[in-house]
Amino acid sequence: MLNQLKRVSAVSFLVFLWTFSATFTGPMAGVSLVNPAYALSSQNMPLGSNIFVEIAKEKNPAVVNISIRGKAQMSSRTPRGPQFRGEPREPFQDFYDRFFGQQDPQPRRGMGSGFIISPEGLVLTNYHVVQGADEILVNIDDGGAIEKEYEATLVGSDPKTDIALIKLVLDGKDKVKFPHLEFGDSDKLEVGEWVMAIGNPFGLSHTVTVGVVSAKDRAIGSGPYDEFIQTDASINPGNSGGPLLNIKGQVIGMNTAIISGSTGGNVGIGFAIPINMVKAILPDLKEKGAVTRGWLGVMIQKITPELKDSFNLSSFEGALVGDVIPGGPADQAGIKRGDVIIQFGKEKVETMESLPKIVAATPPGEAVNVKVIRDGKEMNISVTIEVLKDEETKLAALDPLGIQTQDITPELMQSMELESTDGVLVSDVTPGESGGEAGLRRGDIITEVNRKPVANTQDYQAAVRGLKSGDTALMLVKRGGTTIYIAVKLN
Repeated sequence: MLNQLKRVSAVSFLVFLWTFSATFTGPMAGVSLVNPAYALSSQNMPLGSNIFVEIAKEKNPAVVNISIRGKAQMSSRTPRGPQFRGEPREPFQDFYDRFFGQQDPQPRRGMGSGFIISPEGLVLTNYHVVQGADEILVNIDDGGAIEKEYEATLVGSDPKTDIALIKLVLDGKDKVKFPHLEFGDSDKLEVGEWVMAIGNPFGLSHTVTVGVVSAKDRAIGSGPYDEFIQTDASINPGNSGGPLLNIKGQVIGMNTAIISGSTGGNVGIGFAIPINMVKAILPDLKEKGAVTRGWLGVMIQKITPELKDSFNLSSFEGALVGDVIPGGPADQAGIKRGDVIIQFGKEKVETMESLPKIVAATPPGEAVNVKVIRDGKEMNISVTIEVLKDEETKLAALDPLGIQTQDITPELMQSMELESTDGVLVSDVTPGESGGEAGLRRGDIITEVNRKPVANTQDYQAAVRGLKSGDTALMLVKRGGTTIYIAVKLN
């Protein structure tokens, strides 16, 4: 009887496997449940082909290895001050240090990835890959037809989005048409969709990894235009600037950062810049070498449950104006502190994070109708947008200590393994200013100022707004697994 049961179980199991490994017909033709990598991406591919093999063969030649040489310098994204060596590595340590530069001044030697986007040799990569470079070298290897190292020049860069455009330098004899990649549409990307990353992790050229889109529109504290694609495709140091491809072989992202463990390597959480963000600024990079953005001149914050009740708002949608920069476009138009911006032109402002991106994409000089809620009533204000300049970016922080802060969202709390959303995240530090000189770093969490709790950016701004030259702010800071006090004296 026992033998009979074993035989029946074996037969049933074989039938089960046969049933679920069968290939579908109709809309899902070519898709196997046993291995979802086997699929049709185009009519030219034979049924049952492994799509990832075909993409790797076709797209690998357009992915390049970038190395740089540069003079010793401080990273513009890294503050000077105590280095706190021997501390546990914070969750974003790899993002802030390995990808954006170490704190010790030393000759710049770096390595990263990039991808060719035109037959003439235009290459996209991350700004932090080529930052501070005196010499940029690009190695191309397509398996035989082209295998050469080229010098490259910087065409344009945008530190705010960490994007750079370089061009291969050809001598008069070179008449090469380079293999290049095509752009996809990152707005159409779906969570759970298969993606492939290609790059040079740890110097291992043309490494291919596969995963899925884990999430979209991730804010990781890197700046005002955060909307990263999160993926579990393995991304490591050296992958920066390489492409993230969909199963059509189109570029839908640029691999940029990771959250790493104690080893500094991949733990299944990587981030890529959406390619639509790249496409939006590419004309400016080609023609001007820099990006022209619109400027509104307000400091905004997220609407918390407490603020929603305090301002008698019906929803959490919109961006609360925490302050208005004197003489800026918003100030001239009549926008006031306490206004809630719910619409900018034709676009709804659903979250605080969406407003900077909408404003940045608005051509300077354009008059825009801004809908706000003031004292419970909706009103329309016409604002003429101006050009965003670097000094105005610093003014936008309205911070006498030279740092930029942001509220800790539930997503950031989870990603950074924090216990609560209390406190503010230091998202940028200006070198040479008071905060950087005292030792504050990107990624620090400020929980107290002068022994008073700081729950959000509103608390923080109230605590530092009245500081005068010579005053000292005593800050309680969470950094990795430790808590430290930092005394910041206002220059």
